Amino acid sequence: MTTERPTSPASKLDRLLADERKRREHSYREQALKLYPWVCARCGREFSGKRLSELTVHHRDHNHDNNPPDGSNWELLCLYCHDNEHSRYTDQQWHSEEQAGAGSQPRATYKAFAAIGDLLKREQ
Repeated sequence: MTTERPTSPASKLDRLLADERKRREHSYREQALKLYPWVCARCGREFSGKRLSELTVHHRDHNHDNNPPDGSNWELLCLYCHDNEHSRYTDQQWHSEEQAGAGSQPRATYKAFAAIGDLLKREQ
C-alpha cells in the first residue's frame, strides 16, 4: 500500500507558475513563428522541420512579460545566438553596475619599501 505525501502549497504554486510560464511561452512562440521568417536574426541560418525547435524567441528588452501582439519586442534567434545575446547582456549589466563599496573603501597606506633606503645604508 502506497501512501502519498501531501503536497506543500509552495510546490503547488511552483507547478502552477511553471505551467503558466510554459503556456505563455508557447503562445508567443507560435505568434512569433507566424510573424517572422524562420531565420536567425543574427547569424542568418534558416530553420525548418525538426530543427525549428532550435529557433528561439528573444525579447529585445529582456522583459519576458512584454509581449505585444505585433511582435515588436521579439526576434527569432538560434540557440547559439540567443545564448550569446544573454551572455553579452549579463556581462553588460555586471560591468555597468558600480561594485558595492567600490569607492568607499579606504586606500592602503602601508608602504612596504618606505624604509629600504635606511636599511641599505646600514648594510654598507
